[in-house]
Amino acid sequence: MVHGTHNALEDSRNNDILISINDELFPRNDAKISVFDSGYLVGDGVWEALRLHQGVLVFQDDHFNRLWQSAAAVGMNLPFTKAELAKKVWNALDANNMTDGVHVRIMVTRGIKKTPSQDPRLTISGPNLVVIPEYKKASKESKEEGITLFTSTIRRGSPDYLDPRLNCHSKLHEVQALIQAIQAGADEALMLDINGFVATCNATNFFIIKNDEVWTSTSKYCMNGITRGKVIEVCKANDIPCFEKDFSLFDVYGADEAFVTGTFGGLTPVIKIDGRTIGSGNYGKNTKKLSGLYNDLIEKMVNHG
Repeated sequence: MVHGTHNALEDSRNNDILISINDELFPRNDAKISVFDSGYLVGDGVWEALRLHQGVLVFQDDHFNRLWQSAAAVGMNLPFTKAELAKKVWNALDANNMTDGVHVRIMVTRGIKKTPSQDPRLTISGPNLVVIPEYKKASKESKEEGITLFTSTIRRGSPDYLDPRLNCHSKLHEVQALIQAIQAGADEALMLDINGFVATCNATNFFIIKNDEVWTSTSKYCMNGITRGKVIEVCKANDIPCFEKDFSLFDVYGADEAFVTGTFGGLTPVIKIDGRTIGSGNYGKNTKKLSGLYNDLIEKMVNHG
């Protein structure tokens, strides 16, 4: 089994899920898209992922706002409103009788191309919308045992050529970073910014805890993580010192605790980086506290709207 923040427990119900492609439902094995799709040809697309918990799409407004921001950044006009997208997502969820423990992936590409090309003017259809709902529960093993990271030589890009905040289909540099980490024997990759400061991981945001203070990178070179933002929010609400700042591997190696954040896994402890044990090398008390506060925030939202 793959060990990491996206390590999900096997669920046989996923074998028979229905996937929505432009509002038409297809069995998993029949869900296909054209080889002339912009996303396949040149990675021209944007995406979101969110959780269905007790009948509620968690932090839906935040995720939809980020999707619309990403689409605007790449010059893509979404042919539906946020309310209409919510209805499309729920159509897929209802078709699968899903109410809880579901991870939903929303993908929007620019559309079908007349011929293989980067040029958006050669797109001959409207945007393609795919909604993939799956039963996904994070592995307790990853949460309890923690994960290991390796610092990749591949840097997080500067905002003037590929802004790290953009949730786009072009993820090859992150894949390269992850491959380096895997080849080095780690679970996932830690990535630095163009100045050598710690930025983020290949698929999650990164935090350290030093002397009961929570540190994370500035927003200049890291992913625009919804969970990252919620952790900062609960820190402020509970008078926990939290700083968005530049820091280096010097600080990381001497941290008391470290963890990563993401929509699927929530908070996952990091026990080792570049072969060096972080703190006591286990699921630290402060990380557990923050994870509990984050889960409380979700429950509050689910119960009170």
